[in-house]
Amino acid sequence: MNNDFTCLETEQVNQRSLGIDVADTEEILTIINEEDMLVPLAVQEQLGNITKVVDATVERIKNGGRIFYIGAGTSGRLGILDASECPPTYGVNPQLIQGIIAGGSDAIVSAVEGAEDSTELGKESIHKNNITSKDVVIGITASGRTPYVLAAIQEAKKVGAMTVGLSNNSKSELKKEAEMDITPLVGPEVVMGSTRMKAGTSQKLVLNMLTTAVMVKLGKVYKNLMSDMQPSNSKLRDRTVRIIMQATGLSYKDATSYLKQADFNSKVAIIMAKTKVQKIEAKELLIKSDGFITKALQLHASLTKVN
Repeated sequence: MNNDFTCLETEQVNQRSLGIDVADTEEILTIINEEDMLVPLAVQEQLGNITKVVDATVERIKNGGRIFYIGAGTSGRLGILDASECPPTYGVNPQLIQGIIAGGSDAIVSAVEGAEDSTELGKESIHKNNITSKDVVIGITASGRTPYVLAAIQEAKKVGAMTVGLSNNSKSELKKEAEMDITPLVGPEVVMGSTRMKAGTSQKLVLNMLTTAVMVKLGKVYKNLMSDMQPSNSKLRDRTVRIIMQATGLSYKDATSYLKQADFNSKVAIIMAKTKVQKIEAKELLIKSDGFITKALQLHASLTKVN
């Protein structure tokens, strides 16, 4: 691997922020803000690649696969953040989407020296997590050449997992190594090499897009509502009731009643409210519709019409 980082876009000097050290506060913030505006455009250029990753990932999950994010430092933390937010938002098993960071849990809150340079730890991460040919492994590294991530991707390929590289440099080693790549080219950082900024922001946007699109295609969203959310605390229970209200036009009291009748399954509650069927039939409609509320409602309408 070429260790010359001077050829990487994220390691260049940003000519637009050269005077930031003598700028006043508002000027500093303006420079940062103007650079941040470039990030969504860089992500937009990758929509075709993101589409391919989403579609392939959905097929893997339907066949029993899982998603693993693997990264170091900021990239690793972003993977953990995205993975941890999916269960409460979409009601999925915490094992479905997992984040792995070089250095383990200690590295979530502080740097673990040398962890990102360990190829052995990268390889071990694949086997410790029992990653198989059914799974999707997404390596995340701004430079595209973090040894820990590259080794994990190489090992994941050996076990037959689908591999994806998310990096921010056109000469990314990860881009060459992974089966699929997503490479938002955000350019030099406001502070040279501080890839927690534009590079990190682009990674967060991409991960949001990936899991959101995957969840939509798995039937976890009705219209644009979080219809499979787990009401695990008072705030989420209130939000779940309001989602049912939005989906059905019911009052808060009636929406709460349906949610209780449905054993706090919001999808079942919505179907019960909109079709007036009992819980068992609502569940059967969902199963026959692969978990999609819209399809379940259409199925009920067609069956009612026939009868």
